[in-house]
Amino acid sequence: MIIYLNGQYVKEEEARLSPFDHGFLYGIGVFETFRLYEGKPFLLEWHMERLEKALGELKIETALTQSDVLAVLDKLLEINQPPNGDARIRLNISAGPGGPGLFPNSYKKPGIMVIMNAFHPASVPAEKEGVVLQVRRNTPEGPFRLKSHHFLNNLYGKRELGNEPDKEGIFLTDGGAVAEGIISNLFWQKDGCVYTPSLKTGILGGVTRRYLIERLKHMGVEVKQGEYPLEHLLHADEAWMTNSVQEIVPLRKIGGAAFPGKDGSLTKSLQEVYTNDRQATKDYN
Repeated sequence: MIIYLNGQYVKEEEARLSPFDHGFLYGIGVFETFRLYEGKPFLLEWHMERLEKALGELKIETALTQSDVLAVLDKLLEINQPPNGDARIRLNISAGPGGPGLFPNSYKKPGIMVIMNAFHPASVPAEKEGVVLQVRRNTPEGPFRLKSHHFLNNLYGKRELGNEPDKEGIFLTDGGAVAEGIISNLFWQKDGCVYTPSLKTGILGGVTRRYLIERLKHMGVEVKQGEYPLEHLLHADEAWMTNSVQEIVPLRKIGGAAFPGKDGSLTKSLQEVYTNDRQATKDYN
C-alpha cells in the first residue's frame, strides 16, 4: 500500500516519522476517518471544519486545504486502485518534531499523513448488539473532546468488549448518563422523538451525528440532546449508532432490552436518506 507522508507518496514499510514528533512523544495530534464512495468523499467539508478546529486548539499550524486533501486522495486512488473506488481514509496530522518536554508554543512543522485502505461495504453488519461497558467514559482533556491521538479510554473499552464486529460497546459517564459507543455516536427514538447524548457529556461531536441531527430536523422529526440515564435508552422504540465509515447501524438489543434492529422503520428511512444524499453529492461532484 502507498501512503501520503509529508508531501511524498511512499510504501507503508518505508514510511518514517521523527522520533521527536510530539504526536508520538506526547499524543499531540488529531485525525479524521471517512469513506470514499466510488472515489468520492461525503461531508468532507465538515471533516475539515472539525479538523481545523482541533488543530487550532492544539496550536498546530498547517496550510492544508480541502483542495489539497482532494488532490492527495485522487493520487492515492490512482496508485492504490481500491476496488470500485471504495476506501477507508485516515487523514492524520501530528504536532511534528519538537524539543524535549512540553512547551506552550505553536507547532509549525506538523506531520501530515493520509492512509487509504480498500473498503468492502458488505463488511458492515446489518445490525449490532449494544453492550454497556463497565469502564466509564473519561472526560475530555480540554473544553471539548478532540478526535485526537489520545485513545486509551477507547482501548480499554475495546478490550472489555472483545473483537466481535457485530457488537458495539456503550460508554456511560461517571454519573451514569449514556455517552457514546467505542467508535460511534448513539441515537434512539421514543414516541416520535429522537434523543442523543449532548456534547456536554464529553462525547465526540461526530460528523455523521451532526448530519443526522440536521437531517432529522429537516424531516420534521424532533431531536433532543441531553443527559439521559441508561433506562431512558433501554425503553426506546428504536436505537442505532453512527459513524462516518459504518454510517447508520441499527441496534437489535442492549442487555435484556430488544429493539427492531434492521427492521426499525425510522432507521431504515434514515439509511435511505443518507444513501440518497451521498449519492447526490457524488453525482454533483
